[in-house]
Amino acid sequence: MSNDKGLDKAPNRDQRFEQIVTQHQKSVLHICYLYLCDKTLAEDATQETFLKVYQKLDSFRGESSERTWIMKIAMHTCYDINHSSWFRFFNRRITPDLMPDETAQPNENGRELTIAVTMLPLKLREVILLYYFQGMKVNDIAEVLNITQPAVSGRLKRGRERLKNMLEGRELDE
Repeated sequence: MSNDKGLDKAPNRDQRFEQIVTQHQKSVLHICYLYLCDKTLAEDATQETFLKVYQKLDSFRGESSERTWIMKIAMHTCYDINHSSWFRFFNRRITPDLMPDETAQPNENGRELTIAVTMLPLKLREVILLYYFQGMKVNDIAEVLNITQPAVSGRLKRGRERLKNMLEGRELDE
Protein backbone atom coordinates (compact mmCIF):
# COMPACT_ATOMS: atom_id res chain seq x y z
CA MET A 1 0.00 0.00 0.00
CA SER A 2 1.43 3.38 -1.00
CA ASN A 3 1.92 6.23 1.41
CA ASP A 4 -0.64 8.78 0.17
CA LYS A 5 -0.05 11.20 3.05
CA GLY A 6 3.40 12.09 1.73
CA LEU A 7 6.37 10.51 0.13
CA ASP A 8 8.67 10.12 3.09
CA LYS A 9 10.86 7.70 1.15
CA ALA A 10 12.18 10.51 -1.06
CA PRO A 11 15.51 11.71 0.30
CA ASN A 12 15.12 15.23 -1.07
CA ARG A 13 12.55 17.69 -2.31
CA ASP A 14 13.26 17.23 -6.04
CA GLN A 15 13.04 13.45 -5.86
CA ARG A 16 9.84 13.72 -3.85
CA PHE A 17 8.38 16.06 -6.47
CA GLU A 18 9.42 13.71 -9.27
CA GLN A 19 7.61 10.86 -7.51
CA ILE A 20 4.50 13.01 -7.12
CA VAL A 21 4.47 13.91 -10.81
CA THR A 22 5.01 10.28 -11.85
CA GLN A 23 2.21 9.08 -9.58
CA HIS A 24 -0.40 11.77 -10.34
CA GLN A 25 0.33 13.24 -13.79
CA LYS A 26 -2.13 11.11 -15.79
CA SER A 27 -5.01 11.58 -13.38
CA VAL A 28 -4.43 15.35 -13.21
CA LEU A 29 -4.32 15.61 -17.01
CA HIS A 30 -7.47 13.49 -17.25
CA ILE A 31 -9.43 15.60 -14.78
CA CYS A 32 -8.20 18.86 -16.33
CA TYR A 33 -9.21 17.73 -19.80
CA LEU A 34 -12.67 16.67 -18.72
CA TYR A 35 -13.11 19.91 -16.79
CA LEU A 36 -11.85 22.22 -19.55
CA CYS A 37 -12.78 20.16 -22.65
CA ASP A 38 -9.61 21.18 -24.47
CA LYS A 39 -6.36 19.21 -24.71
CA THR A 40 -4.02 22.22 -24.86
CA LEU A 41 -5.72 23.97 -21.95
CA ALA A 42 -5.65 20.72 -19.98
CA GLU A 43 -1.92 20.34 -20.58
CA ASP A 44 -1.39 23.96 -19.50
CA ALA A 45 -3.54 23.42 -16.40
CA THR A 46 -1.61 20.25 -15.57
CA GLN A 47 1.71 22.09 -15.83
CA GLU A 48 0.36 24.94 -13.74
CA THR A 49 -0.93 22.47 -11.16
CA PHE A 50 2.46 20.82 -10.74
CA LEU A 51 4.19 24.19 -10.63
CA LYS A 52 1.92 25.10 -7.71
CA VAL A 53 2.53 21.70 -6.10
CA TYR A 54 6.29 22.24 -6.35
CA GLN A 55 6.02 25.75 -4.90
CA LYS A 56 3.83 24.57 -2.00
CA LEU A 57 5.48 21.19 -1.44
CA ASP A 58 7.16 22.19 1.81
CA SER A 59 3.91 23.58 3.19
CA PHE A 60 1.93 20.36 2.67
CA ARG A 61 0.95 19.39 6.22
CA GLY A 62 -0.58 16.00 5.53
CA GLU A 63 -3.99 16.99 6.92
CA SER A 64 -5.51 15.35 3.86
CA SER A 65 -4.17 12.74 1.50
CA GLU A 66 -1.59 13.89 -0.98
CA ARG A 67 -3.95 12.97 -3.81
CA THR A 68 -6.76 15.12 -2.34
CA TRP A 69 -4.35 18.04 -1.97
CA ILE A 70 -3.17 17.74 -5.59
CA MET A 71 -6.72 17.39 -6.95
CA LYS A 72 -7.75 20.47 -5.01
CA ILE A 73 -4.93 22.43 -6.62
CA ALA A 74 -5.87 21.03 -10.06
CA MET A 75 -9.54 21.90 -9.65
CA HIS A 76 -8.71 25.44 -8.51
CA THR A 77 -6.37 25.85 -11.48
CA CYS A 78 -9.09 24.68 -13.87
CA TYR A 79 -11.60 26.95 -12.15
CA ASP A 80 -9.29 29.94 -12.66
CA ILE A 81 -8.86 29.11 -16.35
CA ASN A 82 -12.61 28.51 -16.74
CA HIS A 83 -13.40 31.90 -15.26
CA SER A 84 -10.85 33.92 -17.19
CA SER A 85 -12.44 36.60 -19.36
CA TRP A 86 -11.43 35.12 -22.72
CA PHE A 87 -12.58 31.59 -21.88
CA ARG A 88 -16.28 32.41 -22.28
CA PHE A 89 -15.72 32.82 -26.05
CA PHE A 90 -14.14 29.39 -26.37
CA ASN A 91 -16.13 26.59 -28.03
CA ARG A 92 -16.00 23.72 -25.54
CA ARG A 93 -18.00 21.13 -27.46
CA ILE A 94 -15.98 17.97 -27.76
CA THR A 95 -16.28 14.97 -30.00
CA PRO A 96 -14.61 11.58 -29.63
CA ASP A 97 -12.02 12.41 -32.31
CA LEU A 98 -10.89 15.47 -30.31
CA MET A 99 -10.21 13.48 -27.15
CA PRO A 100 -6.52 12.96 -26.43
CA ASP A 101 -5.25 9.40 -26.02
CA GLU A 102 -4.75 9.91 -22.29
CA THR A 103 -8.50 10.42 -21.78
CA ALA A 104 -9.92 8.09 -24.40
CA GLN A 105 -12.42 5.50 -23.27
CA PRO A 106 -12.11 1.87 -24.40
CA ASN A 107 -15.47 1.70 -26.17
CA GLU A 108 -18.14 3.87 -27.76
CA ASN A 109 -20.41 3.79 -24.70
CA GLY A 110 -17.54 5.10 -22.58
CA ARG A 111 -16.91 7.90 -25.05
CA GLU A 112 -20.58 8.86 -25.13
CA LEU A 113 -20.62 8.96 -21.34
CA THR A 114 -17.47 11.08 -21.22
CA ILE A 115 -18.91 13.56 -23.69
CA ALA A 116 -22.18 13.68 -21.75
CA VAL A 117 -20.25 14.39 -18.54
CA THR A 118 -18.49 17.34 -20.18
CA MET A 119 -21.91 18.77 -21.09
CA LEU A 120 -23.10 18.81 -17.48
CA PRO A 121 -23.25 22.12 -15.60
CA LEU A 122 -19.92 22.75 -13.88
CA LYS A 123 -21.11 22.06 -10.31
CA LEU A 124 -22.45 18.65 -11.30
CA ARG A 125 -19.51 17.88 -13.60
CA GLU A 126 -16.97 18.51 -10.84
CA VAL A 127 -18.41 15.94 -8.46
CA ILE A 128 -19.02 13.36 -11.20
CA LEU A 129 -15.42 13.72 -12.41
CA LEU A 130 -13.93 13.38 -8.96
CA TYR A 131 -16.21 10.54 -7.84
CA TYR A 132 -16.36 8.35 -10.92
CA PHE A 133 -13.30 9.28 -12.96
CA GLN A 134 -10.89 9.76 -10.04
CA GLY A 135 -12.47 7.33 -7.58
CA MET A 136 -12.51 9.85 -4.74
CA LYS A 137 -14.74 9.48 -1.69
CA VAL A 138 -17.49 11.94 -0.84
CA ASN A 139 -15.57 13.40 2.13
CA ASP A 140 -12.47 13.98 -0.04
CA ILE A 141 -14.56 15.62 -2.77
CA ALA A 142 -16.12 17.89 -0.16
CA GLU A 143 -12.63 18.93 0.91
CA VAL A 144 -11.41 19.49 -2.66
CA LEU A 145 -14.43 21.61 -3.60
CA ASN A 146 -14.79 23.24 -0.17
CA ILE A 147 -18.44 22.22 0.16
CA THR A 148 -20.32 19.98 2.60
CA GLN A 149 -20.64 16.22 2.22
CA PRO A 150 -24.44 16.47 1.82
CA ALA A 151 -23.89 19.00 -0.99
CA VAL A 152 -21.57 16.52 -2.72
CA SER A 153 -24.14 13.72 -2.33
CA GLY A 154 -26.90 15.94 -3.70
CA ARG A 155 -24.82 16.99 -6.69
CA LEU A 156 -23.90 13.37 -7.38
CA LYS A 157 -27.57 12.42 -7.36
CA ARG A 158 -28.56 15.29 -9.66
CA GLY A 159 -25.59 14.59 -11.93
CA ARG A 160 -26.50 10.92 -12.28
CA GLU A 161 -30.11 11.81 -13.05
CA ARG A 162 -29.03 14.39 -15.62
CA LEU A 163 -26.63 11.93 -17.27
CA LYS A 164 -29.30 9.26 -17.40
CA ASN A 165 -31.68 11.67 -19.10
CA MET A 166 -29.00 12.84 -21.53
CA LEU A 167 -27.96 9.35 -22.49
CA GLU A 168 -31.54 8.22 -22.94
CA GLY A 169 -32.11 11.24 -25.22
CA ARG A 170 -34.71 12.89 -23.00
CA GLU A 171 -32.73 16.05 -22.37
CA LEU A 172 -31.70 18.61 -24.96
CA ASP A 173 -28.46 20.57 -24.83
CA GLU A 174 -28.73 23.70 -22.75
